[in-house]
Amino acid sequence: MKNENLSKIEEILTRGVEEVIDKDNLRKKLLSGKKLRIKLGIDPTSPNLHIGRSVTLLKLRDFQELGHKIVFIIGDFTGVVGDTSDKDSERPMLDKKTVQNNLKTYTQQVGKIIDLKKSEVKRNSQWLSKLGFEDITKQANMFSLTEFISRENIKKRLDQQKSISLREVLYPLMQGYDSVAVKADVEVGGTDQKFNLLAGREIQRNYGQKPQDIIMLGLIEGLDGRKMSSSWGNTINLNDEPKDMFGKVMKLEDNLLIKYFTNCTRVPMEEVDKYNTQIKNGANPRDIKMVLAYEITRMYWGEKEADKAKDFFVSAFQKKETPTDIETIKGKKDQTYFDIIFSTKEFKSRGELLRLFQQGGIKTFPEHVVIRQSDKAKEGIIKVGKKNFFKVILR
Repeated sequence: MKNENLSKIEEILTRGVEEVIDKDNLRKKLLSGKKLRIKLGIDPTSPNLHIGRSVTLLKLRDFQELGHKIVFIIGDFTGVVGDTSDKDSERPMLDKKTVQNNLKTYTQQVGKIIDLKKSEVKRNSQWLSKLGFEDITKQANMFSLTEFISRENIKKRLDQQKSISLREVLYPLMQGYDSVAVKADVEVGGTDQKFNLLAGREIQRNYGQKPQDIIMLGLIEGLDGRKMSSSWGNTINLNDEPKDMFGKVMKLEDNLLIKYFTNCTRVPMEEVDKYNTQIKNGANPRDIKMVLAYEITRMYWGEKEADKAKDFFVSAFQKKETPTDIETIKGKKDQTYFDIIFSTKEFKSRGELLRLFQQGGIKTFPEHVVIRQSDKAKEGIIKVGKKNFFKVILR
């Protein structure tokens, strides 16, 4: 086997990896040259995939580049049920219509990272919707209730006397059976998925399959320092516009830079180590963050758009110049700034925009005069929040 492949195998087993089960067995299979089936499932609980999801997707791409078969599962069935592996409270069930709407662009988003033409893309309703009570009780018999309630987040909820539904007990069985249905050799997931991933191994054994090996990857913090989550709104989404993606990365806490380089990019680890050394030796983290923002934007939008996003950021936030790429919004002469800005649909609710006005976050540009909610709109450039610019035209 070529040294290049040996190096890639070791990186698969180590880069961003928190735990591998069974590492020796998986290394042996990778060295054998056998074509493996690598599984990842994502529930469409939100219409947007975010950078936190890219950690596992990039690991799939690493496997794919070595010639292995990627099996990407859209959890249209499990998405309705809801996984609470990483939740401190019960996740509400979603209706089928919401799940179907959420998954409309999932393949397009996933296709930004892995080659879908060389992958199998499946929906787990194909097999889970066909299971009956006999199948489910057979699977449930493989696990004890003690195993389920010993999980850290479940134990915490029990101690706090919070509700835990029987539906939640069934979720690991569903994810585990996915591995049986696609005959997975390896499953990739976050550390919060350990119980579900191990359930796959046990269920495969009971269906006469060899148990899958497991690669668990670290979880990525979002813009507010908490775990990146669509429900918390602290995400950098794969479909964010280039300037928004670049700007969001620039908002990250400095202590996350190396973690993001390691998990969310494929910048060679030798370079990542150099950036780490530079930071420890007193380099300005902002300069290295600019490299990270450019690389992430380039990955999803290409060099041309990354260049434009960088130029926009530099002119708008460092040189304080008027950016050239500004969206135009049109309004009537008797309208307030509030109504015109809300018409852009940048804000989910009127209350969210009102809070920004109350915090002095709407200003004229380049004068930086604070605009009040009741002020009548005037033609010109306004700055909305920290990153959005609009050219107001009245008719």
